[in-house]
Parts: sequence; structure tokens; C-alpha cells
Amino acid sequence: MERTPDGRYVVIDGRRWRATDPAVPEDVAARLRRALMAARRDVGTALRHGDPDAEREARARVHRAKTALGERGTPWWEQDDDARRARWEAGLDPD
Repeated sequence: MERTPDGRYVVIDGRRWRATDPAVPEDVAARLRRALMAARRDVGTALRHGDPDAEREARARVHRAKTALGERGTPWWEQDDDARRARWEAGLDPD
């Protein structure tokens, strides 16, 4: 996967996407990626079943995981170490 020289973005099919925060420990990142993929599958299921409430809940889980990974919200390179840790720990907490 190609990254920009500053490491802040990955380039996929010519489009830049914010990279996962490299400070997230690998075991935590793996848990968050599993949660993200499960939430994405649930979005698809909700869409196929025409269930807007389930879709809304699944999309909220996608957003939560992507934020915890540092791919959304305040850019990880603008946060101090404590804020970064609080961000990914919040993503691990169940609602």
C-alpha cells in the first residue's frame, strides 16, 4: 500500500485516505479492525433488509471504529500521546 511521504495518508486508486494512527498498538488495532469489518457487514445486512434503525446503528459503529483508529476526527498528528490513547481506548469501550 502506497503512503504519502509524511506517512499521514495511504493512496488507493489515486485517492488519499487518512492512515491508521501508527501509535495504536497492533493488538488494539487488530481488535478495532475486526469491529470495523463487522460493522461494515452489518451495514450491508441492514441495507439488504431495509432496516434503517439497524443501518444507523451499524454506521455509528463504523464511525466509532474509524475514529478510534485515527482515520476520522481530529488528525492523530495534531494530538498528544494522552489524547491519542484516550481516542483508541474509547473505541474499545462498549456502549
